[in-house]
Amino acid sequence: MPRLGHDPVIHADCEITDSRFGAFCEVGRGSRIAHSTLGDYSYCDRYADIANAQIGKFANIAAFSRIGATDHPLDTAACHHFLYRSDDYWEDAARDEEFFTHRRSRIANIGHDTWIGAGAMIKPEVTLGHGAVVASGAMVTKDVAPYTIVAGTPARVLRLRQPHHIAERLMALAWWDWPHDALRMALPDFRELSAEAFLERYT
Repeated sequence: MPRLGHDPVIHADCEITDSRFGAFCEVGRGSRIAHSTLGDYSYCDRYADIANAQIGKFANIAAFSRIGATDHPLDTAACHHFLYRSDDYWEDAARDEEFFTHRRSRIANIGHDTWIGAGAMIKPEVTLGHGAVVASGAMVTKDVAPYTIVAGTPARVLRLRQPHHIAERLMALAWWDWPHDALRMALPDFRELSAEAFLERYT
């Protein structure tokens, strides 16, 4: 019997807050996911930290990566979280709910069939296009085009994962929306064919 199914596999010591998971998802040990959605087949490895993110299908998120890393206020006299987590410090002070509402509105969008390497960080309001790859340890502060590989701090384009004409055809094919049984039928071709040859067979 397959290990993954329609209910997410959530390993030990995870913190999950107000988040939704598609079918065949997995959350690695010690990960923290808040106010986020993971599409079908997406997974994160150990100790990933994901907040305020919309993650597509088939996303590959490596260990110790961080998506939607939250910010501190920079225009005020202090940047410490006593400003907004005030009830942790004083009985007569309330949390700054407006601050938290604004923070949750800054969504990171991760496309389908993406790969985020170990220890990478994706800032709030950044979009990774379908098929994009983020190298280990990269800090992504700007949008990444589909099927583009970025690396470094701040992340810069390293090369294309697929040429533009192939990327456009893959996005039009949208294999990530295929039924589970259709994916199984095509598994040998996914394994053996180049992207271009795969497109020739299925378009």
